[in-house]
Amino acid sequence: MDVNPAARAPLHVAIAGASGLIGKELVRRLEADGHRVLRLVRREPQGAGEARWDPEAGRVDAAVLQGVDAVVNLAGENVGERWTAERKRRIRASRVEGTRALATAMAAATPRPKVLVNVSAVGIYGHRRDERVDEMSTPGTGFLAEVVRDWEAAAEPAARAGIRVVLPRLGVVLTGRGGALAKMLTPFRLGAGGPMGSGGQWMSWLSLKDAVDILYLALVDDRLSGPVNAVAGAVTNDQFTQTLGRVLNRPAILPVPAFALKLAFGQMAEETILASQRVEPRILTQLGYSFAQPELEGALRAAVKES
Repeated sequence: MDVNPAARAPLHVAIAGASGLIGKELVRRLEADGHRVLRLVRREPQGAGEARWDPEAGRVDAAVLQGVDAVVNLAGENVGERWTAERKRRIRASRVEGTRALATAMAAATPRPKVLVNVSAVGIYGHRRDERVDEMSTPGTGFLAEVVRDWEAAAEPAARAGIRVVLPRLGVVLTGRGGALAKMLTPFRLGAGGPMGSGGQWMSWLSLKDAVDILYLALVDDRLSGPVNAVAGAVTNDQFTQTLGRVLNRPAILPVPAFALKLAFGQMAEETILASQRVEPRILTQLGYSFAQPELEGALRAAVKES
């Protein structure tokens, strides 16, 4: 599927979370294709290409979005640390209140932006063991699933105002420059890698390039709206670690017991590292989207080169 149609008019896109791993790549892609980017920042703006917002307090001025064609929301507190009560509060507020503020400001803007791409996560499905899930599946249970459910629901003010809302549910984004894979590379290179917990839990993944391509597609393709599973495939944790070991030419035989992960990370380990989500990209498949990295080994080799 063509995600870079040259004939399209340039867009003015506001991005929350533009300084993050995916945000930086999306900004680079948009600007390379002639689009204009407005970065929404939490500090004092530095120049005309930035505007202030406060996601946790739920504040963004509708005037900031004047002349903006589309909004991409990538903002959110990091979930990859132990979940204290304060961190859980910030995880929820940064996503739910931030999204509600953006959606409300978009609805009040004159003229209104045409599309909101509110990036969420496959964590909405919770722990599903071997069950195959797609966009029609019900949300799961647990803190993270509830946060993602409320996060997506917070975009409703924009949808009620007639704005097209796309909810890309990202799987584990593979890149050597950050995220889960980057944390795994050092122990695996030292020969200390291996399955986590039982190794039987399913991991749904996609490459960084595909993550950016899908967000770009969500901006320009009017056929996309509502939840969209952004995953190229799903493998068990054991399959993932064996493949990574092969890519790095290192053994992957030292398992990390589930109890050790729970001891170190608590609830975060139970709902992320040990949770099983076998997610299928039904909507993207129906649209004929072709993944740039459809196979895990190729995606991992490309990601390792980035590190």
